[in-house]
Amino acid sequence: MTIANPYYARIWDTVLQIPTGKVASYGQIADLAGLPGRARLVGKALGYAPKELALPWHRVLRSDRSLAFPTGSDTAQRQRQLLQDEGVLLKNNRVRKDDLWQPDLMELLFKLKY
Repeated sequence: MTIANPYYARIWDTVLQIPTGKVASYGQIADLAGLPGRARLVGKALGYAPKELALPWHRVLRSDRSLAFPTGSDTAQRQRQLLQDEGVLLKNNRVRKDDLWQPDLMELLFKLKY
């Protein structure tokens, strides 16, 4: 498989590390992938992810902790359902701060790839 952008794999690897029941923002994923300021690239990379990676795309939200898709859209409904299935609660289309992924030192040192 040829990857269009050399940074996509770093982004995909980082998204795969988000634990079940936790969420991260596009900007946080960019930072953790070693690509600060590249939040839009994270969105683009998620759109190009091969299906066989089974990325937990639904765990990636906007910086204000809101769903990544327009309210009422089919994709927003799907994202909401997948998050709820994992125990992530939404109120006014936002998740609680408690549900934000805060990688610990072990994750930062041994699981995330830069």
